[in-house]
Amino acid sequence: MSQPSSSSHLSQITRAQTQSSWLHRAAHSRLRRSTPFDWLFALVLAGGAGFALSRYHAFMNYYDKLVLVCAVPVFVVLGWRWKPVRPLMIGIAALSLSAIGIYHGDLSRADNAFFLKYFLSSQSAILWMSALFVFATLFYWIGLLSRSATGAAIGSKMTWAAVLMGFTGLMVRWYESYLIGADVGHIPISNLYEVFVLFSLITALFYLYYETHYNTRALGAFVLLVISAAVGFLMWYSIARDAQQIQPLVPALQSWWMKIHVPANFIGYGSFALSAMVGVAYLMKERGVLSDRLPTLDVLDDVMYKSIAVGFAFFTVATILGALWAAEAWGGYWSWDPKETWALIVWLNYAAWLHMRLMKGLRGAVAAWWALTGLLVTTFAFLGVNMFLSGLHSYGKL
Repeated sequence: MSQPSSSSHLSQITRAQTQSSWLHRAAHSRLRRSTPFDWLFALVLAGGAGFALSRYHAFMNYYDKLVLVCAVPVFVVLGWRWKPVRPLMIGIAALSLSAIGIYHGDLSRADNAFFLKYFLSSQSAILWMSALFVFATLFYWIGLLSRSATGAAIGSKMTWAAVLMGFTGLMVRWYESYLIGADVGHIPISNLYEVFVLFSLITALFYLYYETHYNTRALGAFVLLVISAAVGFLMWYSIARDAQQIQPLVPALQSWWMKIHVPANFIGYGSFALSAMVGVAYLMKERGVLSDRLPTLDVLDDVMYKSIAVGFAFFTVATILGALWAAEAWGGYWSWDPKETWALIVWLNYAAWLHMRLMKGLRGAVAAWWALTGLLVTTFAFLGVNMFLSGLHSYGKL
């Protein structure tokens, strides 16, 4: 009886050693393939983080510094694996630091300095982001309907430019909040205005990655539609509620948990939205609408699956972080608050989708319709709860 058990144990050890060896070889191979430009990029990021620590350490607590230091290897690996994102990172840093230099500690210069007033203040940069997303949507559709590679290429470049301006706007808004007052300063992910900007940027970034990975721009027409809808809400919200104004954090949000919970949440939301729009493209392709201009059903199915898998992973992490934050802020991990309840519904929906995919081979129109329905559930959890329900998360009401 002991022999099979021993044999099984040895087999497990062998598999573990093989996997470890494979990972080691893969990491070693990655390092060997690294070019001088890869290491220069890593050096620039490390130098930038060092500059930020030395220049702005007075505005950072322990957790801010830890996040900044840990972000360097993460962004280095991202830049090595996805090279188009390198100039984006450098551009965001350059424009943000330029804006900070022009402000020179005086917030009133936003109305007087030309480049701040029309390009680099947070409101100006976010307006540029919004306009570029809308025009990118238009050009993607022109490219798709007319089979114009030029139209799609312009749409892609505009999307990259929109992401550049949007992240610059968020970085500058962060600095502006401290110019208003040290007690007001906070990371700009605290209200609906700011998280709609974040949602648009994350969704666009994920799309741009898939665009590069699958070498197709046909999906831009669909994914940019949901981003343009978010931009439309953002513009209405700004005009109707003056939401672009920077406000002090409510007490419940004055926590370092917010800095990791909210981004993880919106990586999930952005991925789920992307999967839904890919689902729309799948259903159209299956019914012969624009079928000769869209990627194959297998590619669409793969993008849909990967988007939901990534979104589910981050949404799970965000839910756990939210529970830990709730325990610290309200004394309990779970209170069946409407926002928490609907977050659970979203999680269960995509958990069921992935279970059916992995266990039962879910594919085709059913998977696409389910992904599209998931967008409605997610939208209500994201926005509808704030509009129609109240609870401990009432600071996010419209």
